This record gives sequence, C-alpha cells and structure tokens, in this order.
Amino acid sequence: MRFEVWAPRAERMDLVLEGGAGAARATHAMARDAERPEWWAAEAEGADGTRYGFAVDGGAVLPDPRSPRQPDGPDGLSAVVDHERYAWRAPWAGRGLRDAVLYELHVGTYTPEGTLDAAAGRLGHLAELGVTHVELMPLCPFPGRHGWGYEGVSLWAVHEPYGGPEALKRFVDAAHGHGLGVVLDVVHNHLGPSGNHLPAFGPYFTDTHHTPWGAAVNLDAPGSDEVRAYLLGSALGWLRDYRIDGLRLDAVHALRDTRARHFLEELGAAVDGLSAEVDRPLGLIAESDLNDPRLITPRAGGGLGLYAQWNDDFHHALHTVLTGESQGYYADFAARPLAALAKTLTCGFFHDGTFSSFRGRGHGRPVDRARTPAYRLLGYAQTHDQIGNRAQGDRLSASLSSGLLACGAALTLTGPFTPMLFMGEEWAAGTPWQFFTDHTDPELAEAVRRGRRREFAAHGWAEDEIPDPQDPKTRERSCLDWSEPEREPHARVLAWYRDLIALRRTRADLTDPDLAAVRVAYDEAAGWFAVRRGDLRIAVNLSGEAAAIPLGAPHARVLAAWDPVDAPGADGVLRLPPESCAVLALA
Repeated sequence: MRFEVWAPRAERMDLVLEGGAGAARATHAMARDAERPEWWAAEAEGADGTRYGFAVDGGAVLPDPRSPRQPDGPDGLSAVVDHERYAWRAPWAGRGLRDAVLYELHVGTYTPEGTLDAAAGRLGHLAELGVTHVELMPLCPFPGRHGWGYEGVSLWAVHEPYGGPEALKRFVDAAHGHGLGVVLDVVHNHLGPSGNHLPAFGPYFTDTHHTPWGAAVNLDAPGSDEVRAYLLGSALGWLRDYRIDGLRLDAVHALRDTRARHFLEELGAAVDGLSAEVDRPLGLIAESDLNDPRLITPRAGGGLGLYAQWNDDFHHALHTVLTGESQGYYADFAARPLAALAKTLTCGFFHDGTFSSFRGRGHGRPVDRARTPAYRLLGYAQTHDQIGNRAQGDRLSASLSSGLLACGAALTLTGPFTPMLFMGEEWAAGTPWQFFTDHTDPELAEAVRRGRRREFAAHGWAEDEIPDPQDPKTRERSCLDWSEPEREPHARVLAWYRDLIALRRTRADLTDPDLAAVRVAYDEAAGWFAVRRGDLRIAVNLSGEAAAIPLGAPHARVLAAWDPVDAPGADGVLRLPPESCAVLALA
C-alpha cells in the first residue's frame, strides 16, 4: 500500500506500522513526493484493518490526519479501511431534498444502546411516520464514549463506540432499504480541544481569524489550499464511500474565508460534480446565523449555491408564540409574536435588515421571493441546539399542553419551509435532551462543568440545578423512552404528526415553493393565527378560550383537526376550541 501525508514543515517523516501478534512496531522512513514536495509517501504492506501512524521529526506516533478509522479513539493509531469490502444490499437511486421532511437524530441517545446498529433497528418507526430523510448529528471520533459530537476530530472517520465505519454503512443501507435518505451533520469550522493532532502536521489553523473556539480553520492563509482540499475530501468521502445523500454544514458563519472564491462555493461545486458522477442527487444544508440568502442563491446568480439553510427566525417566532418566552434572542420576536411569525412565514426571515436588539445592530438581508423557493429554508419547532442549550435541556413538551404542541406541529408541517423534526418530538417525548460530555482529560472535564454552571448562573439558575455534563446519568436521562409512543398522551400526538406528514405528502399546495403565495391572518389579542396555502387553510387557536376565526372559506372541508370541529358555515367562520388547530380544504 501507499501511505502519504501532508506535512510541509517537517524535516523528517516516518510511517509506523503496528506489529501483529506481539511483534514490534515497524518503522519506514518516508520520502518527499517529487511532484508534491509538501507531501511525504512510503510503500508498505497493509490491508483493511492495518494499524498505522506517522511520526513527525522523530516525535510521538500520531494518527493520520485523513484517518479512515480510529479503533482506539482519537489518540490511538489509525486503521486502514477498504471501502470496497462492504457489499451494499439496498438498490438506491438517491432521494433529493425537494419536498423532504427531515428528522434530526443523535445516535448516542436515540436508543439506550447508543449505537448505529441499534438506531437502524428503529428506522421502521421513521418510515411509518412519513419522514423522508434522517439527519444524523456528527459522527467523527471524539474522546470518551458519549457526547454531542461537535468536538470531533479525525474528520474522515466514524466514532468507534457508535460502531465505526462498517456500522455507518449498515445504517445507511438499512435507511435506504426503508426508502429514507441520510443527511450527515459535519463540522468544518473547528475541531475538538482534545485529540486534535492536526497542528503537528501543518497549518490547519490560523491566527489570522478567531472564532468562539479559538484559532480559525485555515481557509485563506498560507497553506490553505491543502486545508481546503482536506475538508473537501472529507465531505466527498461521506457522500461517495458511505452513500450518504447530503450534508448539514455546522455554523458556516464561522468559516472565515477572504478568498475570492469562498470555500462554501468550492464545496458546492465539488458536491454537484460528484452528484453528476454517481448519478444521484446530493445536497448541502447550511446552519448560519447571518440571515444572508446568498448562501442559497445559485452560483450562476452570484450566490454560494448551497441547497438550503436552517431558518432560526422561524423557530424563534414560533417558540415565542407557543411559550411566551422573551429572554435573549427571543426579545424581538416576543414584542408582537404573531406578527413576527406572520412576517417569517411570508418573507422568509424576520430579521431581513431590521434592528436586532439581541445583537445591538441591524441584521440580515431580504429574501428575494421571486428567485428563492421556500423549500430552501428549513423550518422547525425544536432542534438539538434549541433544547440542549437550555439549562435543563427541557423540550417544549415539558411545559406546553398537547394542544399547543399540536399547534406547533401544524404550523411547522404545513408551512412553506422544508420541515425538520427533532427525535422524539413526534410523540411529545417526556425525556429531556441535556448537554453531556465524556471528556477523558480531567482538567477539560472540570472546565466544561464550571463553564456550563457559570453560564446559566448568570441567567439566575442555581448551580445545583444545572446537570453535570460529565455525569453518565445526564446522558442516560437524555435517551428516548421507546415505551412512550404506545401510551397516552404520546400516542395521540404521534398520530397527529403522522396525519400532518401524510397531508404534506398528498396535498400539493403544502409543497408549493412560492413564498409570495403564502397568506396569513391573525389576531394578537385573541390568540388565533391562520395560513392560506392555495386551497388549504391552516388555523390554530393558541389561547385558553374558544376562538371564532374568519377564514373566508364557506363550507370548507375539515381534513384534519386536533379536537373535533364543525366545518365553517355560510359565514366562513371556523370555531376552534382552546389550544387547538385544524387543516381545511375548500369544498
């Protein structure tokens, strides 16, 4: 086999192979590549499973920056992976993200076992629910067994406690067998603080820019050509070698890049090229807090050409409508919550150049509704961030009635944006989803623990009320309880989600991409809100009193309702019980 590594500053490079059956490690001197002088290469015996590492200038043996597998964790030796060995079972032509319903899933808490194989055993539930794509939270190796995954290292490998590379292939294969696409959350904006050995090899990071995690990933300083290639290779590998259907790009606003061709544009072009090569649809979804529609504007139109982006404005508006919370970034939305929701549903963003009190400045840019289809924005009532970054990881189900949860589901699943659910939301899971870690470095573990408590103490929480991220019980509490969907009130909520997803699949008006065609009416004082999607009307009553909602749709037919309701009479008025909702069609 040929082993190679980029190490532009090294004076010497050695390949170290683990000896078998108690034999000593074998060391092979590497030579500079004649055509790529910053690269080092060596030929040695190897096959699938061979353990190896690199020693820079006679130093410690480190894992390969492009390691395809870390059997012993981020600090151990790398292992060769022969991707051709896996025999794919499910024929798969791909499933595009158009008209998708996504489901965000964390492997470590989706089941008590916390493995990819155990998660694959629950895919039938998702197929029956009606979602189209599973969005896996990050899978790259990180220290310890349990964590969110956003402090991963070895960006080409799969966390071994989840099952490693073979388990991910089995999961994707099983998902495709159920007709489900798979989207993977990848983190290009930083690496974890522990187990990150990239700086020993080259300028993967730069002090030219700074991020909340320290020095920025080097996208525009000297050496950045190879760093960009490193990230591109990782991204394409997930899509090619694991047959994944799309990537969710974490916090792209932290990708600091001053080059004329932004990294995201380069990545988008590369993914489009791979899509043509493998003849199946592939897509990129960005997480961004910039409210900049250029992210999702086609490259031919001067944009970066990503398929879609998360829309936190929709979440924030809906959250304030449902909960009445007004702290932090909810303040702007809570002033007139129904008006904020109305603007977001019809314009895409709430902050589209308007003043943001949370930021203390103007924020965002308007969405061109004539050029931007609504499906390029993702809408959601809950995500891992919006639950897990609360002090106690409480879901909406911890404080809202089933009726209000049903209203939130109706607005999300019949809205103009591509809907996304967070695991367990569909049955109003009673389990929290808390922030948990398993750092093996005691000092780092204590720093995270103190930082978490200090952060929420500033908002009035007592320290003893903040779950200890390092306590295994914090993760255990966050695992879904799979007995819940079979009993009330969870079963009723699950049936409601299934009904709404089925309506979205069968009623073309609910996937109409024309954002300008969305019409809304509301009454802040009375607490009702109505949406018009073609021939459909979605009405929600958020108040504790019955509401008379003038739909202007005499004799409209009720397609789905949380509580029994009569169709509007000749006056076109729908009378909804408290904390209830309905979807109607013109007769």
